[in-house]
Order: sequence, then C-alpha cells, then structure tokens
Amino acid sequence: MDFFSQIVINAVDRAKSAVVKIDTWKESKGNLIPSGSGSGFLFSSDGFLFTNSHVVHGGKKFKITAYDGNSTEAILIGEDPDTDLAVLKTFTDGVGNLIFGDSSDLKIGQLVIAIGNPHGYQHSVTHGIISAMGRTLRTQSGRLIDHIIQTDAALNPGNSGGPLIDSNGNVVGVNTATIMGAQGLCFAIGINTAKDIAMDLIQNGKVTRAYLGIVSQVVDISSNMMLYYGIRNKTGLFVVSVEKGSPAEFAGLREGDTLLDFNQKPVMNMDELFRELTKEKIGSAQTLRIIRNKKIMELQIVPVPAKEFKILAKRP
Repeated sequence: MDFFSQIVINAVDRAKSAVVKIDTWKESKGNLIPSGSGSGFLFSSDGFLFTNSHVVHGGKKFKITAYDGNSTEAILIGEDPDTDLAVLKTFTDGVGNLIFGDSSDLKIGQLVIAIGNPHGYQHSVTHGIISAMGRTLRTQSGRLIDHIIQTDAALNPGNSGGPLIDSNGNVVGVNTATIMGAQGLCFAIGINTAKDIAMDLIQNGKVTRAYLGIVSQVVDISSNMMLYYGIRNKTGLFVVSVEKGSPAEFAGLREGDTLLDFNQKPVMNMDELFRELTKEKIGSAQTLRIIRNKKIMELQIVPVPAKEFKILAKRP
C-alpha cells in the first residue's frame, strides 16, 4: 500500500469511533417529527460532543448513532448560533473521544481529513488540504462567523458538525458549511475557538461575547514593516469590510486596514482576537493598533454585545 493511503487510513482508524450521526426531531402540533440529521464527535470521556448549531437548533429530541451502529439519546447542553456550534451530552459507554489538535499551528497546504454522514451515508471519509486560514463566513441566516478554516476536503449536507482531523487523527476543526454552487470551497471552525465555546456552553448553556463588526482575513506582515516599526506580529488581520453601524465603523476602522493589536495584545489570527472579545470588554473602550497606508495608527473602540448589535441593525 502506498504511503499516502496509509497515512489517511491510520488517521481515520484513530478517529472513527468518536464520530456519530445525529438525528434531530422537532415538535409540531404536539408530535415529534424528524427534522434532519448531521454529524458530531465526542471530545471528552464523559460523553460531551460537538456538532453544529444548525443541526440541532429547535430540536426537542436527539439520537446519536455510533460507528458500531448502536444508538442512544443525547441532551442539548447549549448552542451558539454566532459560531454555529453546539454541545450535546450522551450517557452511553464504550465510545471513544477525539484528541484536540492545535488549529493555530495549521499551515496552508497541510493534509486534512473530514469524517461525517453526508446524505445519511454514515462515516464517509474525504480528504484535502488547508486552502486558507482566518476566513470570515456569512451564513445563509446573515450571521458572520469568524476564525474559519477553508479546505477543499469535500463536504456535503450531513457532514455538518463532523470533525476535520489532521494526519495524526487529532481534531483541528468542526466542519460547518459549503458555498452552494462552488467546488472545493468548504469551511470548518478552528478547534481552538470551539474549545473556548465549549467551556461557556457547558458552564452557562450560552455564550456572551463582545462584537466589533469586521470581516477580516489573515495576511503576512512584511519584514520591512516589522523592522521599521518594531512590530512583533508576523501576521495581522486585514479588514475586508466593516459592518454599517458597528463599533468598528464608529471607531473609524476602514476597509484595507490591518489590525495588529487589540487592547495591547498582538492578534495574529482570528483565534487570538476571539479570545480577547470576552463579555468583560463590552461597553469599555479598547485600543486598536492598525496599519493604514504603511503607517501605524491607534484607534479607540467600544465593543457591544453581539446580539444587541443584531437587534439594533434590524431597526429601520
């Protein structure tokens, strides 16, 4: 057998027992009716598992089916539609759990493998490479999801919530979406972000975070800029667009700016910025350091709660 095939086989063998199919039922006129299915994976030995929020949203009953075909019910611990993540808990025994990788260490061109249940075909495996890091994705509901991994590992309906794993079988992302009509444009939420979300969901059942209102992507900082200005960052966040009426617009951020620091802390990728956008930052002025037209600038921004901004944005 060739070396590449053996890498994929070994990685899948390490991960497959933790991957499950999730069936969701919703209530209609007093009855429970099937409303769809997706994928998920266990990440702890005591039965907690990740999936997508859109897989379980509005559900009243959830059934998980393991690799060996055994099925059991699960309960919803909490969900965060803003990142399209949800945590369920099952009380079954004998199911493995995935080992967390480090999504901040991923490199463009790196081999990744997706496992899921597309169109009900359980435990289907596809592979590809990391196409880009630090993307921002607008979902069909209009939400912006940051810190996204772009991959060309094929995803289809039913893959949602399944794991994206590396060549060692460690989970590096939660598969979340594809762009309809496009080929090779598939996306996953970095596992570092997912871990932070899981802690809030397990403890509180929901997530409260600060909101800035930018669409960004990771870019390299030139060595000349680093040397001339004494910049520590090797990468920064290039502002692709600014949401109307958002804290970013009021702060004076513009398309084409490159964000270096938030609150005096370097932000070299979306995971690092995400960790800074805690509820404690809401309503208090924070300092942004940016590059604009090859010059360093500082701006003041006052984050707002993410849900509050959505309500304000909907007003006529």
